[in-house]
Amino acid sequence: MSLVTSADQTPIACTRTGSGPALVLVDGAFGHRTFGPNPELAKLLASDFTVWTYDRRGRGDSGDQAVFTAEREYEDLAAVVKEAGGDVFIYGISSGAALVLDAVAHGVPATRVVVFEAPFVVDASRPPVPADWREQLTALLSQGKRGAVVSWFMRRAVGLPAPLVALMHLMPAWPKLKRLAHTVPYDLTHLGTDASGKALDPYRWGGVQVPVLVIDGGKSPASMRTAMAELAQVLPLGQYETLPGQTHIVKAAVLAPVIARFLRG
Repeated sequence: MSLVTSADQTPIACTRTGSGPALVLVDGAFGHRTFGPNPELAKLLASDFTVWTYDRRGRGDSGDQAVFTAEREYEDLAAVVKEAGGDVFIYGISSGAALVLDAVAHGVPATRVVVFEAPFVVDASRPPVPADWREQLTALLSQGKRGAVVSWFMRRAVGLPAPLVALMHLMPAWPKLKRLAHTVPYDLTHLGTDASGKALDPYRWGGVQVPVLVIDGGKSPASMRTAMAELAQVLPLGQYETLPGQTHIVKAAVLAPVIARFLRG
């Protein structure tokens, strides 16, 4: 592990593995260098790339600040990219996919980008994320109801059924999720207005002037697949691919070769 310093002096913990062209992996909600899907993905990609994983602010060994803005996470990613050598490949999953696209649109250098299932909601096939999500989560966090924040996210943002969320309370990972409850608003901030059930903003990613592969799973909900197909269309250099049989809990062994093939050009 090493630490890089973001523009606001927040320390960001990162890990490097493998050899070859630099590739930075960006986690979605709750994920960090030792928890979530990216650690296994990093192992599989390390034979072809120098893979960088990092703890997004407020998670793992990274620091945080009292006031959060989306721009601070662009700066965090920029600091990791600089440490990795400048123009690199970048991959983001879920809310991390939205973060990556916005960061590149705001000037973070990348040669090629891959995103998997950014959680946008672009039609009426599922309920949108509530417009007052910030007020609801702020109230729960101020009362110390971290478990309620995680449950709210799983039900209202992810769209999981209530019985499944109730079962999650019994899983070994539940305490880890609760510890990271304060970062849930960070993830929702990166969705912007593109989880409201309306078409994606066609100008949001006009600054992403590099090839982007947008991936979804063939068994993911229709709402997700519709959103990803639309995302590929609004990106200036977007491409779209579906992984048969996969869901949002994508298997690293299926995803890794697709990422590698695209990044090799």
